[in-house]
Amino acid sequence: MKQIKQKVDLVVKKNRIEIKIEKVKGSEDLPLPISTSEFSSGVDLLSAEVSETVLHPGKIKLISTGIKIMIPKGYEGQIRPRSGLALKRGITILNTPGTIDSDYRGIVKVILINLGEEEF
Repeated sequence: MKQIKQKVDLVVKKNRIEIKIEKVKGSEDLPLPISTSEFSSGVDLLSAEVSETVLHPGKIKLISTGIKIMIPKGYEGQIRPRSGLALKRGITILNTPGTIDSDYRGIVKVILINLGEEEF
């Protein structure tokens, strides 16, 4: 996947650290991760999948976010499931919490599993 030139600085300013986010080609129109409330402990990631993705009950899918995250040395990013999706639909992250190491520069992807009884 080819990287695009657009770089987006500073999405989260927690504990005075700077996190840089870069959108990859094909994800230019995707909104950046944002906090959903003033006191959120993190940000919501969105799917960058270009085709409609269906997650069948009992199945696992690797979902691209379409972004690369540059985390400062000494820190890590964590990918955690949304409690509402887990409770209402049975959708969770297989390797929770997923870890984004400070030296990882690839596209952030999330391993989802459907533990529910319906397609998602």
